[in-house]
Amino acid sequence: MQILPACSVPVRARASSPRSERGTPSTREMLHGVTASEKRRSFIATSIVLVLIASIGRSVGGDPGAARTARPDSYLRDLTLELSHQWPKNRTVNILCHGHSVPAGYFQTPVVDTFNAYPHLLHRELKERFPYAVLNVIVTAIGGENSESGAKRFERDVLSLRPDLITIDYGLNDRAIGPARAEAAWKTMIAQAQAAHVPVILLTPAPDVNARLDDPADPLNQHAEQIRCLAREQDVALVDSLAELDGNSHLWWCDRSMGNHMDTCRYQFP
Repeated sequence: MQILPACSVPVRARASSPRSERGTPSTREMLHGVTASEKRRSFIATSIVLVLIASIGRSVGGDPGAARTARPDSYLRDLTLELSHQWPKNRTVNILCHGHSVPAGYFQTPVVDTFNAYPHLLHRELKERFPYAVLNVIVTAIGGENSESGAKRFERDVLSLRPDLITIDYGLNDRAIGPARAEAAWKTMIAQAQAAHVPVILLTPAPDVNARLDDPADPLNQHAEQIRCLAREQDVALVDSLAELDGNSHLWWCDRSMGNHMDTCRYQFP
C-alpha cells in the first residue's frame, strides 16, 4: 500500500460566500427550480442527494454542482454508462453508503427514519434519472461508529458486496478520535477501494448545532478540511456537505432533539 503524506488541517478563515472554493453552485442555487416532490423532502437529505446526483451527472457532461477533486470528465463515466444500459445489456449495479448514524437513517434515536435518509433518496433520484437501471443502494452504516471501526470491517462488509460506487461519511463521529487516527482510517478504506477498482465519494460532515461553524479551529471544520485534503491527495470525488449547508442552519434545523441528525423540518422555498 502506498503511504501518502499526512493531510494538514490548516486553521484558516472560512469564506463568507456560499460557493465552494472550486466555484461550484451553492445548495440554494442547486435547489432552484426543483419539483414539488423535492420540496417536501428534508433540506439536508435533498441537498446531499442533489450534490451526489450532480457528481455523477457531471461525468458525462450533465448537471454541474458537486465539489469534485477527481477527474470530472471520466471518474464516474463508466458507472453512468452502466446505469444507462437497457436490458439485456444491463446488469445489477450496487452503490454502498458506508458511515455512521446519518446514512444509517437515525433521526431522534432510537427512531430510524430510513425513507428520509439520503441513501434512500439517492436511490429514488437515480431511478428517476436512469429508469432502465437495475440498482441497489445498500447501507452498511452503523449508528455511533467512527472511521476506525468502519475501516476494520470495510473488506468484510463493503467490498464483499462487490460495489460499483462507495460513499464514505464519518466526519461527525471522527471528532471523538481526532484527525490523526481518522486520517489513517480513511486512507485505509480509500486504498482498499482503489485496489478493488471501485470509485469513492467522500462526504464532509453535515452541520452540528453544537459546533462553532464560524470558527475554523472547531473540530467539525477541522475534520471537514481533512476530508477535502484526502479527496485531493487520493484523487477521489468529494461531496462537500458542510460547505453547502453552512450558513443555512435556519433552513435545516427545526427540532433541537438531535443536533447532528437529519430531521423532518421542511425547507421553505421563497
